[in-house]
Amino acid sequence: MNIGTINIEKPLLLAPMENVTDLPFRLICKRMGVDIMFTEFVNSDGLVHNSKKTQKKMFFEEEERPIGIQIYGSDECAMEGAAEMAVEMGPDLLDINCGCWVKDVAMRGAGAGLLKDLPRMERIVQNVVKVSTVPVTVKTRLGWDETSIKIIEVAKMLEQCGVQGLTIHCRTRSQGHKGDPDFSWIPEVKQHVAMPIIVNGGIMTPEDVVSVFTDTGCDGVMIARGAIDNPWLFKQAKEMLVTGTYTGEITWEERVAVSLEHLALSIQYKGDRTGILEMRKHYSGYFRGIPNISRLRNALVVMNDVNEIVDAIRSYQPQPSDSITQTV
Repeated sequence: MNIGTINIEKPLLLAPMENVTDLPFRLICKRMGVDIMFTEFVNSDGLVHNSKKTQKKMFFEEEERPIGIQIYGSDECAMEGAAEMAVEMGPDLLDINCGCWVKDVAMRGAGAGLLKDLPRMERIVQNVVKVSTVPVTVKTRLGWDETSIKIIEVAKMLEQCGVQGLTIHCRTRSQGHKGDPDFSWIPEVKQHVAMPIIVNGGIMTPEDVVSVFTDTGCDGVMIARGAIDNPWLFKQAKEMLVTGTYTGEITWEERVAVSLEHLALSIQYKGDRTGILEMRKHYSGYFRGIPNISRLRNALVVMNDVNEIVDAIRSYQPQPSDSITQTV
């Protein structure tokens, strides 16, 4: 897949996810083999009004490259201004969110809401491309609902605007995360545009990654919730793409080591209190599939002292049936 200076064969991408793909989590995924990542959603209105909290979402480390900053909004001027501010951070890509389905975003005309107003989407994209000094990509959905799927029209319009890559979540806005994604649209989209097409939606296992590449002929695969439950997914999928199989068992020792690495990164970048609080949502993913683990998870989400947390994780002794490696 070629976008600007990025040239990676069958890349695996980490999807931008609000309150998930912060810097610590991205670093963990990078070390697990992800090829391209994006920041959390960055609100264009917040940027142009100099919100420090919003600006912090654009910060990244050199280790994370290639990385894109994703911006969203419904106001054309604000999106243009936000694009100028984002490219000053020096990302490799600038992504426009035209796919977020949540009510607070879509019903205000941003994210997937732009699928109901394609002329506005076109103007926003044109304005962003005009001011961006890095390649612009877009992430969207098949359509607003099953009666208004216009992904081919959208893809052609975006390419004409100068977009250099398109990620398609293969559900409609009305589906949210429910129902099966419809990957059958991807081969048809690829017949109408030359830019790389990246597939997203419901990709939870290494087998899913391989089948999506094989069945759709896509240029890249973007993983979202599957990475929350299993950050090892990128490593497993890459192994399977090369060898046809993968080591699916993650030992308890590996789970402990990576979860503690993540905790340390969270505290490093956010401080003790915030780092500990925001790490709590990740424990269920790290320890998923381990029998009788609920007692440890329940204890971790009320602990506020880092040493207590580390001791609790390190000292936990899986039951004999637990000590056998578990398939995630």
